[in-house]
Amino acid sequence: MSMSKSNPIKILVVGCGNMGIAHATAYHNFPEFEICGLVSRGDSKSKLNDKLQANYPLFSDLEDALTQFKPDAVCISTYPDTHEEFAIKALEAGCHIFIEKPLADTIVGCERIIAKAKEVNKKVVVGYILRHHPSWIRFIEEAEKLGKPLVMRMNLNQQSQGYMWDVHRNLMKSLSPIVDCGVHYIDVMCQMTRSKPVSVSAIGARLTEDISVDNYNYGQLQIRFEDGSVGWYEAGWGPMVSETAFFVKDVFGPKGSVSITAKNAGASGQSDNVDSHTKTESIRVHHAEIDANNKFTKPDQWIDLTDEPDHQELCNREQQYFLKAIQENINLNEHLEDALNSLKIAFACDESVKTGETVKL
Repeated sequence: MSMSKSNPIKILVVGCGNMGIAHATAYHNFPEFEICGLVSRGDSKSKLNDKLQANYPLFSDLEDALTQFKPDAVCISTYPDTHEEFAIKALEAGCHIFIEKPLADTIVGCERIIAKAKEVNKKVVVGYILRHHPSWIRFIEEAEKLGKPLVMRMNLNQQSQGYMWDVHRNLMKSLSPIVDCGVHYIDVMCQMTRSKPVSVSAIGARLTEDISVDNYNYGQLQIRFEDGSVGWYEAGWGPMVSETAFFVKDVFGPKGSVSITAKNAGASGQSDNVDSHTKTESIRVHHAEIDANNKFTKPDQWIDLTDEPDHQELCNREQQYFLKAIQENINLNEHLEDALNSLKIAFACDESVKTGETVKL
């Protein structure tokens, strides 16, 4: 597929919330893409048209839009319980797909999408935004210098209200916070250790009547790796959630530690601000080396990251990767395998919350 303006990739945008807006903005601004329609159930599609100062055709039904426009690609940024159905329909219509994480809300659903993509020979790129973030790439590189085993500590608790609490309650119709968000951080831990996860255990609590009795809006998972590394991740959503230490991104090994410090993103009142979730601002590297008097031989090093990309720029980079995957026929088998594995681990954590047992992987 050529990269020229004369032959852009016709793309349908399905889901016009936080992520849909950001991806549509990228397509709107890139000459290599041409939006052929916006699809959503409510009025978010009209608001998106206004935001883009555009007049893209609007649809409430994906099938109608697929039939009418025969797009080359579809961007799916809807709630996870629709991912499998929409992805299969788009692939069967001969479209490449960019899909927000998680790939689906069940393991079987993920496997069906991956199998269908192979069958029809189309690209599926999953929105693992942190993989495109230079600061997170650096964080992982620094972690790899710390020796083994690693101790990885991460969380993202969100004291949500208003619109974001609506978003969170809708997400929890199909997934818990540690599954929905945890896939990102499980993916990061797997990259840091390059080791096989062997078991998980997790706890969870339901702190609101606004979600189903079998779901929970606070969870914490723990992972053991084959090389002796361990990691935990914590996520809680809702107006009752504390903002104390809600932004922990920290790893240490025998040779020292690496921590993301986000003074602004980690400030009070910022926990449900989507733009702050990918912010890093600076990385602190601590060296464990000591002299004969047990004193540190090196001062801590600060890696300043003030010019890092914002949320929109990260979404632009994701779409550049999607474009490259289509144009250069990149093999995405490993990308999809990673997406499936991180979801398998997250669902094992979900099982552990519900059974109270450690789950062997």
